[in-house]
Amino acid sequence: MTKPNSPTAAMVELSREHQLHLFEVMHRIRAFENSGARALAQGLLSGTLHLSVGQEAVAAGVCDTLRTDDYVASTHRGHGHCLAKGADPRRMMAELFGAEDGYCRGRSGSMHIADSAVGILGANGIVGGGFGMATGAALSAQVRGTDQVSVVFFGEGAAGEGALHEALNLGALWRLPIVFVCENNGYAELSPISEVLATSRVADLAAPFGIPADTYDGNDVEIVVQQTLAALARARRGDGPSLLEFETYRQSGHFEGDGQRYRTKAERAAWAERDPLLMMRRRLGALGVTAGELDSIEAVAQTEMAGAVEWSAGRRPASEASLTEDVYADAGSNHG
Repeated sequence: MTKPNSPTAAMVELSREHQLHLFEVMHRIRAFENSGARALAQGLLSGTLHLSVGQEAVAAGVCDTLRTDDYVASTHRGHGHCLAKGADPRRMMAELFGAEDGYCRGRSGSMHIADSAVGILGANGIVGGGFGMATGAALSAQVRGTDQVSVVFFGEGAAGEGALHEALNLGALWRLPIVFVCENNGYAELSPISEVLATSRVADLAAPFGIPADTYDGNDVEIVVQQTLAALARARRGDGPSLLEFETYRQSGHFEGDGQRYRTKAERAAWAERDPLLMMRRRLGALGVTAGELDSIEAVAQTEMAGAVEWSAGRRPASEASLTEDVYADAGSNHG
């Protein structure tokens, strides 16, 4: 097992253009979420949102390494995963608005967005709900003889769910092409990880199953890309699963409106200095990219997502008459 934050031996140097692309993807994710948060604050949306502001490097870095036909199972904090995997931001935003043109015809909100065309099995409001979906997709790829890989995102809070251990066991037993990606943002909802998990590292949970696992800096998108590439190569070779634990930090609360009394201002300020977008901006500046170029990328992302809000606000809401469509029941069951 390598030391935490140490890159693997097989390193791939990222070009300047590649790093600019990752910077763009991260800004698109943040702009989408900030736009959604403003719409919620203005009363344009119902319900709530779970934002991943501060965690963009994990979504952008992992999904950057995937093919369109690879699978992703997301979480309740999944806007970034979906966008980075290729989902349409207008259809995503329309779903937040409850519009007929949304991914789930306005029925689900942000926690259940799915797009089979780009391999998104679905975001999931159930903690740990993606483990079974991703494991099944990996088994499907193995049975069909493809070299597709399934990736499941989960938080450190979901590490206490039995479904994780079942999936780790089956993945190891059958040498499935699956990569477990833990976004460890330090808090399971409002509780520090020390209060909900008996180990300090989620990566340690893979050891009983013989699955390679380690802990890395999840705010450094280059490290995320490198480690994911190594895990994908292992999976495509038929060598089985890997578990990647990326330490990161959500700058927003667990939900919009969360007062965050459980976190100190000093803690939040320290992590703000390690904002993944700020870190990438510094790196690109060192490569000679001008501030103007970087500002332009940010502005384009903000314009795109503001346009998604405007488009979605003008879409027709799902009609009441359609609520029973796509609903089915087992006619042979007896609930009497």
